[in-house]
Amino acid sequence: MPKVYVGNLASSVTSRDLMAHFERAGEVVSALAVTDRITGRCRGFGFVEMAELSDVAVAFSLLNGSLLNGQLIRIEPDPSLRNGKSGKRTARS
Repeated sequence: MPKVYVGNLASSVTSRDLMAHFERAGEVVSALAVTDRITGRCRGFGFVEMAELSDVAVAFSLLNGSLLNGQLIRIEPDPSLRNGKSGKRTARS
């Protein structure tokens, strides 16, 4: 399932906020606002997994640069998927 990176999140954003915001673009499988271990507040970025690639395209066109909790968010492809890498580690022989 396609995943996107969401940057420039306000410290008040929760995973629920992120999910609700992205549901306007299509079916959201999961949403995670990455939080600080000590404060529990958002660290300014997160990840959203959409059900379909077409939902991701809608999210880019509809939500990139949109306002969420007072800040304009930035949507990018998941950094772990750049250059065809899945982000999963494999054992080396």
